[in-house]
Amino acid sequence: MPLAVLSALSEPTRLGAMQILSDKGEHCVCELMARLDATQSRMSRHMQILKHAGLVVDRRDAQWVRYRINPALAAHHQTILDAALAAVAAEPLQRKVA
Repeated sequence: MPLAVLSALSEPTRLGAMQILSDKGEHCVCELMARLDATQSRMSRHMQILKHAGLVVDRRDAQWVRYRINPALAAHHQTILDAALAAVAAEPLQRKVA
């Protein structure tokens, strides 16, 4: 399963979605679409990959689906996620230094 987590986090849109969800809140797919400049079908496909990897859970709310980070995420998967998000956060600093 760690391979599925790494694979899921290797795509920029999915990593961006995890960055948004990292505030521990619940976010509507419509918000993720707007913030990541993605179509509904593209965003839904990415979120299904994250869900299949066990990184997120969803909840239907009328016509929308709301996502949040899986509260039962295994500790080793949380460590991988934390490292990926830290790398994204440090990326602008690396560009400035280079």
